[in-house]
Amino acid sequence: MNNSELAMTHKNQKTNVRKEKRFSAFLKKFFSRKASYFGAVGLLIVILLAVFGPMFAPQNPYDLLQLDILDGKLRPGETSMSSSITYLLGTDDQGRDIFSGILYGLRTSIFVGIVSAIVAALLGTSLGLLAAYKGGRTETVIMRLVDLQLSFPTILMALMLLAFLGRGVENVILALIIAEWATYARASRGTALVEREKEYIEAARCLALPQYRIIFFHLLPNCLPPVIVIATMQIARAIGLEATLSFLGLGASVTEPSLGMLISNGYQYMLSGMYWISFYPGLVLLVTIVLINLVGDRLRDVLNPRSR
Repeated sequence: MNNSELAMTHKNQKTNVRKEKRFSAFLKKFFSRKASYFGAVGLLIVILLAVFGPMFAPQNPYDLLQLDILDGKLRPGETSMSSSITYLLGTDDQGRDIFSGILYGLRTSIFVGIVSAIVAALLGTSLGLLAAYKGGRTETVIMRLVDLQLSFPTILMALMLLAFLGRGVENVILALIIAEWATYARASRGTALVEREKEYIEAARCLALPQYRIIFFHLLPNCLPPVIVIATMQIARAIGLEATLSFLGLGASVTEPSLGMLISNGYQYMLSGMYWISFYPGLVLLVTIVLINLVGDRLRDVLNPRSR
């Protein structure tokens, strides 16, 4: 190995050490509060339940071959008369296990929240960086679209889109992407306006680097912290919006389990005393949103020095 290769290897090792130190410092700051442990561990448990829970669910509540109509309207904690299954949280009016429905619905709700937030972040951040870097007419057109988008409440925009698109998880994700991208565009543009005047951007321009490389390889990494915080918050917001839309009858279809659909299924039975049909899915929805917000609040404190 010659001297140049040794120098390159040594440089890479030093870079890796710096990255490890920054990551360890980030973890130390993030877990410096007890609420951070609670939020991170709780959110990890929720994600694991969403991913692997349906594999261990007592039944698939949306498989007609696994349903027993005779077990409908069981109270929590009772055992099926025709099988050995114990319905820990009871069943609904069609004999579907509430606990199994929560596991399947949690997966759908988290999937909707994560996918819609990530795609909206990619779209909005790209347009915000483009507007800040290019300026002129490009910035004017993009920011006028952002202003128009933000002039409508998110839930109203999603309702109008779903009234046109129809029900379904895919349509809910598309509606949430269209309704949420403008938030990322405005935040990323504000950060990029400051970053584009710094020396490293001027140096990249002097080197005649392609514009896409300057935007995505130089400007984007320095604008990521606020985008990450917004995306974390928007995941919780998207989960809540999906539940609201499903409750109103414009979200997931009746054959697609989600927490909002489970809450909607039991709403008409609340006054009849069968509270558990809506109560337990609603409780899981509340806990999930609270845990995501705890993690998002802590990320905001750690990634934004001015808020510490």
